[in-house]
Order: sequence, then structure tokens, then C-alpha cells
Amino acid sequence: MNIANKISTFRILSVPFFIACLLYYAPERAYLKDLALVIFILGVVSDGLDGFIARKAKIQSQAGLILDPLGDKLLLMSAFIFLSPMSRLELKFPLWVSFIVISRDMIIIMGAVVIYMVKQSIDVYPTKWGKLTTTFQMFSVICVLLQWKLALLIWWPAVIFTVISGIDYVKRGFKILYALDNRRIAG
Repeated sequence: MNIANKISTFRILSVPFFIACLLYYAPERAYLKDLALVIFILGVVSDGLDGFIARKAKIQSQAGLILDPLGDKLLLMSAFIFLSPMSRLELKFPLWVSFIVISRDMIIIMGAVVIYMVKQSIDVYPTKWGKLTTTFQMFSVICVLLQWKLALLIWWPAVIFTVISGIDYVKRGFKILYALDNRRIAG
């Protein structure tokens, strides 16, 4: 296991602690919101760091292709779930925002599983829309954890990029599946 994969694994292992901070948060335990923010920011930094190290050291691996996006999805999905109307924080994501973010990720995960089942392999590469989406989603979570009253100025673009990237990933998935079908017919 290379250093980039260890960093991705750290991000995955931090998710339960992040969730616990949000679940047990109450106004009298305000430090838990701050701890959740620290854990989330460490996750954001680790996301950039593992990718940078993997590119710089040219140490891409099959495990890294799964661990890195898995870490992102787990951290972001848990943030949008536990910072939704169920949260005890004053400022939280509206249910529709969380629904859009989580639905897109579930569609991507299910699509990847279908492609893997059909193709017996999968190449996981983020697109520019996916990177923009992740960036705005991460900033949205930070704004909500900071209880910034104008957080909607960040989460609206996050929602727009989430929808655009979701459509883009679905189109790419269908192209991969149709290419497989066309090769089988032609062969």
C-alpha cells in the first residue's frame, strides 16, 4: 500500500468520527461541530494531497482508483445526510439539496457496478464537471459547518454542478455500455 492509498484510507476511516460528531452535537456540546469541521477539512486536504502525491510520484494503483473516489463519496454523502433537516445545527442543507447530491452519487455508484459486471473492469477517472462538483460540495459543507448565513451562495452552484456532472457521467456510462454492445454485434 503506497502513501497515497494510506492517505485515502485515512479519509475513509475518518468518516465514522465525522458522523459521530454530527450525531452527538448539541448546543451545549458546540465543540463537536468544531471537531466535525476539523475532521472534514482534514478530509478535504487529504483528498488533494493523495492525488498530488500519486501524480508526482507516478504511483497510481488499482486500489487508489477505488479508494480515492470512495473516500470522497463517503465523506460527502455522510456530510449531506447528517447536515440535512435531521441536524441539530441552526443552518442546515434543505432536504432537496441533500437528495440531489446523494441521488447523483448513488446513480454513479450503481452505474459503475453495472459497467463492472458487464465489462469485468472499470476505469475510474474524474471529469472536469466531477471535480467542480466535488469542490463546490466540499465548500458547501464547510460553509454549513461554519454556520455561514450566505452558504446558499455556495450550495446553489454545487447543486447545479451536481446535476450537470450527473448527466455527464450517465452519458459516459451509456457510451461505454453501447460501445460494448456494438463490438459484440460487429464481432
